Formats: sequence, structure tokens, C-alpha cells
Amino acid sequence: MLGLGRSGLAAAAALRAGGAQALLWDDSPEARAKAEAEGHSLFDLTRARALEGVAALIVSPGIPHLYPSPHPVVARALAQGVPLDNDIGLFFASFATPAWDEFTTAPRVVCVTGSNGKSTTTALIHHILQAAGRPSQIGGNIGRGVLSLEPAQDGSVVVLELSSYQTDLARALTPDVAVFTNLSPDHLDRHNGMGGYFAAKRRLFAEGGPDRAVIGVDEVEGRYLADQMAAGAADDRVIRVSSGTKLEGFGWAVFARKGFLAEWRRGRQVAAIDLREVAGCPARTTTRTPAPPMPPAAPWGWPPS
Repeated sequence: MLGLGRSGLAAAAALRAGGAQALLWDDSPEARAKAEAEGHSLFDLTRARALEGVAALIVSPGIPHLYPSPHPVVARALAQGVPLDNDIGLFFASFATPAWDEFTTAPRVVCVTGSNGKSTTTALIHHILQAAGRPSQIGGNIGRGVLSLEPAQDGSVVVLELSSYQTDLARALTPDVAVFTNLSPDHLDRHNGMGGYFAAKRRLFAEGGPDRAVIGVDEVEGRYLADQMAAGAADDRVIRVSSGTKLEGFGWAVFARKGFLAEWRRGRQVAAIDLREVAGCPARTTTRTPAPPMPPAAPWGWPPS
């Protein structure tokens, strides 16, 4: 385990609890001292033969593994063929357990990525689930490290905010719902430019393929991603979202325009909210038009009726 911040320590504790021999290191003396204070043993991964016999190198998000140049321990792991992963990859690889055989409804994972609005969107989804009485947890780049979350319950949902650092390295990425808010220049040195930055975000949608994708299409990258995920414009497994453009001709779309938030399905408006009334106080007016017959819901009941 390279890097002993919040997620690194949570991963180390989870690995120990799972019976793995965790070899822990951080370049920071302060981080090493904190790890020792929590009962962890240290192992200097910078030594020449330190990676011999190592099954995997788990790298904390803040440590570069490719650009602008790999950390020396990461570079040695790459040269020796030691698999790289992070706590997000370990989470997805270990999320399902034999206990699920007794569950009525399988637990699910909703992941949110993008440049702006990730934390707000993640927190809002978690709040809505709690208000609806659905057991849920929040973590990732916000709240708790993913490997410190409680085991999933029957019908529970885990909502994760994921940064590009986290999606870029995870060997397993299989959310049930993936959300892409938008894309603006950020962390370009870490990803060697906008192309690498977008590629890191895109991995959340490409590694396993979510059952449902919610994609902001105000930038060309979002429009490209939505096009890649959908079998055609009418494919309502992809929900296109815009903050100012009217979206017509799609199976499912939500957009804000001229003071209203509108939802369209199969070429018809099915809901609208007057955003002009939302100012400090959450008073608002909601109008609904009769909706066309809904397509069959996904096997696990998303979207809710």
C-alpha cells in the first residue's frame, strides 16, 4: 500500500481484516507516524527488492502513476509487472458477498464524476435516497473512504463521488448508475492534457458499462460520451442533461431553459418545475402532464416508479 492518507489507511485496515499481509509505506514521516499510531506496521517500499513477491501495489489517489511521471515505486512495479490498483478497484472487486444470496433486492452503486458539481450531486442523491427511506451510504472522494463503508444491506445503495485520480487507476469499475456532470480543464499535468483527463473520466462508463448513464451534454465530451453509451437517440438508458439547451428527439432528457426545468421522455414533456420560484426558500410549483407508457424498469427497479 503506497500512500497512507484517509483512503490509504482505510484500504490498509480492510486488507488486514480480509487476511492480506499489507505492506505499508508513505514518503511523509508524519503519515508514517500516524499509521504506526493506528497499529499498522511499515515496510519501506523504496528499497531495491521491496516488491519481490508482492501480489499488487495499491496506490493512493494523490500519487502519480503515469503523468507527469510515475512515482519511483510505481515505476518499479510497472517494470516488474506488479499489478497496480487503488481502493476503488478493490471496493468493486469485493462489493458482492455470499450474504447477497439472502437479499430480496441486490445492493447497488451510484457513481458521480465530472469537473464541477460532483460533491453537490453526490450529496443530493444520498439525501434523496435517505428521504425516500432507502438505506444508503456516501463515500469516495467525499465522506468516508470506500473500504471503510459498512457492508451492504438488502436493497441498500452506495453513492460515490469519484475524481479522475480515482477512476484512472481502478482495475474494476462497475457502477449500476454512472453520472457525468461536465468537463472543464483541471488536473491537466496529471493527465497529460484534456484528452487524458477525459479518458480518465470516461473509464467510469467504459470498464463495465452501467445499467443507466446520466450525462451532461453541454460540452462536446459529454455529447460524445452519450453517443458512445446509447444505441441510438431513442435509447433511454442514457439520460441527457443540459443547463441551458432544449433537448428534443431523445428517449430521455432533462434540461433547464428560460427559468424552467423540464423532463422529456419519448418526445413528450412529462414534468416541469418553475425554477423562478426557487430563491432561498425551496417553494416551487410542479406541473405534470400525463406520461406515455413507461418502458420496463431495470431488473432492480431503477428508475423508481
